[in-house]
Amino acid sequence: MSLPQPVPQTVLGLETSCDETAAAVVRRTVDGQVEVLSSVVASQIAQHAPFGGVVPEIAARAHVESIDLVAHRALAEAGLGYGDLSGVAATAGPGLVGGVMVGLSFGKAVALARGLPLVAVNHLEGHAVSARLAADLPYPFLLLLVSGGHCQLLVVNGVGACRRLGSTIDDAAGEAFDKIAKTLGLPYPGGPALEQLAEGGDPARFPLPRALLGRKDCAFSFSGLKTAAARMAEGLSTQAERRDLAASAQAAIARQLAERSDRAMALYAREQEGRNLRFVVAGGVAANAIVRQRLMEIAAERGFSFTAPPLRYCTDNAAMIALAGAERLALGLTDGLDAPARPRWPLDEAAALANPTHVPGRKGAKA
Repeated sequence: MSLPQPVPQTVLGLETSCDETAAAVVRRTVDGQVEVLSSVVASQIAQHAPFGGVVPEIAARAHVESIDLVAHRALAEAGLGYGDLSGVAATAGPGLVGGVMVGLSFGKAVALARGLPLVAVNHLEGHAVSARLAADLPYPFLLLLVSGGHCQLLVVNGVGACRRLGSTIDDAAGEAFDKIAKTLGLPYPGGPALEQLAEGGDPARFPLPRALLGRKDCAFSFSGLKTAAARMAEGLSTQAERRDLAASAQAAIARQLAERSDRAMALYAREQEGRNLRFVVAGGVAANAIVRQRLMEIAAERGFSFTAPPLRYCTDNAAMIALAGAERLALGLTDGLDAPARPRWPLDEAAALANPTHVPGRKGAKA
């Protein structure tokens, strides 16, 4: 079978896995250069704020109301029409399945009506390539994917070729940020609010537990830290105490992320025999300045380059989905209109099934 001939790819990306309805148009040239022609995000923060977190049913309805307008705005800002596209890429999981179905169904409708190829993208693969939106970052690289729903270390060898080195056994780092913020009475979304409160606080004032000290692998655990911080928050009476606890929790999360990343860098460097020492951090928590600084320090100590997406591409967005779709499309990898919406979809499915961090249920192995 002959390989597809390289041609420029202009892809409409759609992202609806959680509480942001997003659409973007990305162009990938024959030599792999990337240009983001537009990136539109309709936030649902106002709808979910009264509940202190994302309500799946509200999120799904908001996606239905917004997806058409957001997609049309992305095309208008790019100065293109559907006839100018090479394909359409839509998040097919993992995520809140009601929301995933909205974006994927819209993508299927566009593909069918316009005769375009469809790429059903793993949301995590979108985060994995997000740093390539604004940087010349060749494969392979070591990736820390850290967000509200995911926390894992992966070796990314190329499109669809990710190998897991470690994952959280309970909560994700972003979830810990959000839950601790909630116990401190901070508004949703909690992560950015906690980071703001922590400014000027004493990160050493409140001792918080360090997880999995007896293990030497790259696994994460944040549930104990989250619970301890929540109990401490109940007895605080002054703003200074709250500020110090926020700083302490932030430092403890950053420390664990740095420690596990350090272990993964040592493993990766041995595997690569000192070559291709590239470290990438992606996901919403990558926007946290303290976390970024600690990871940059570890990377420098290990002799790794450090790359993170611009802040606008750390949180959920459709530009990363469009790029993942364009890279797959360039290799001739497309999906049928029967592509399912998947609430669970690990990047390294073999590792997730062979060595699950959670017992697989009827929805499949967790990421």
